[in-house]
Amino acid sequence: MRFMMLMLPGGYGDAAPDARPSAEAVEKMMQFNRSLQEAGVLLALDGLHPPASGARVTTVNGKVKVIDGPFAEAHEVIGGYWMIDVSSRDEAIAWASRCPLAPNETIEVRQVFEMADFPLDVQKAAEGFQDMQLSQAS
Repeated sequence: MRFMMLMLPGGYGDAAPDARPSAEAVEKMMQFNRSLQEAGVLLALDGLHPPASGARVTTVNGKVKVIDGPFAEAHEVIGGYWMIDVSSRDEAIAWASRCPLAPNETIEVRQVFEMADFPLDVQKAAEGFQDMQLSQAS
């Protein structure tokens, strides 16, 4: 089962566009990342720039609207993610529990949909999706 662990760093919604983690924080996180890798459960991981340097694209009355960050209404924002492949939700939570979190940081654990989770009509509508995933992995 694939799970995405989403890092929700406290205060990241208000971080300056050029904010970066300290070397000490990165070193602690790399120890955690290596443990995921050594256990053979890590599929992907990345950190994200602060929302102040991002943009949101929405539609309002059928028209595309772009809003540049920071986003005033954002209370919890994603600062990074890990994609892991484990045998259960409990195992994913156990891995998230080992992450070296700073005060007010949270990891949200969410299972990734597998094609078998959907009824046949949805699987048919998504024909070619798995080929897209495979082409991006190579």
